[in-house]
Amino acid sequence: MKDYKLIFAVLTVAIVWGTTFLAIRVAVETIPAWFVAGIRQFLAAIIMLLILLYRKEFKWIGWKNLGYQLIFSTLMLIVANGMTTVAEEDVTSSLTSLISACSPIVVFLGSVAIGLQKFTFRAFFGVLMCFSGILFIFWDGLSDMANPDYRLGIIYLFIAIGGWASGTIFTKKLNIQSRNISLNLFYQFAFAGIVQLCFAFLFSEDYHFGNWSIKSISAMLYLAIFGSVSAFFAFHYALTKISPVQVSILAYVNTVISIFLSWLILDEIISAKFIVAAVLIIAGVFIINYNPELFKRQRIES
Repeated sequence: MKDYKLIFAVLTVAIVWGTTFLAIRVAVETIPAWFVAGIRQFLAAIIMLLILLYRKEFKWIGWKNLGYQLIFSTLMLIVANGMTTVAEEDVTSSLTSLISACSPIVVFLGSVAIGLQKFTFRAFFGVLMCFSGILFIFWDGLSDMANPDYRLGIIYLFIAIGGWASGTIFTKKLNIQSRNISLNLFYQFAFAGIVQLCFAFLFSEDYHFGNWSIKSISAMLYLAIFGSVSAFFAFHYALTKISPVQVSILAYVNTVISIFLSWLILDEIISAKFIVAAVLIIAGVFIINYNPELFKRQRIES
């Protein structure tokens, strides 16, 4: 808890990404999904480039490191972020949050499978407890899964989960650490932005720019500045400090924050079901992160 940079990074990811489902939904109301994703990442790349030029830190990172960044960009930005954005053209924000909440379970099982993390029933129970909390929040939205109009979107979301989990595990497995996260992010955002904009012109049937509303454009700009630049910088930093499962648990916190903001801004009522869910999620996070050895070391040092 003395690592204030880590605490700030975790809070940034949790709070900012807690608003992205809503922002994406607003953006795709009048802007085709691949344009939202592509412009978001391309603008983020420009922002990172300006920061690097100002700091005089822009440089070539080498072919090996570039390969790592392109793989991460493909998994996390093109597949995970892109497919989630496409899915939200048809799937409600609540259902998107529910399905996305499966990502920590996938990260946990994947980490165990490749030896990144030891399997413990305690940790697995904690993950299931967190997921139970999500089910409490979105129980009424489960009926949407039976709707055929949502099925393709649901498939997209599971593809997105696979990309996100793979990218998270990939970064930790290779122990990819850079002294300049901004430089890596520039290459990631630039590659993803170019690829997704190509997808936008290839797969978007109707992209008349005059139909794009100010509201949707504003949401897209928010996603670029905060959802991409700020949150991904914090996410990369957090991955160098804590395990992939611990980082992925933020998916649950994001959902709680999203509901809280809806209550705060939109005057939505927080029900008893929400309170039960919050308790389950917090308890699950504690169970997963609890380490008795930490307290033993503290006693010895004191």
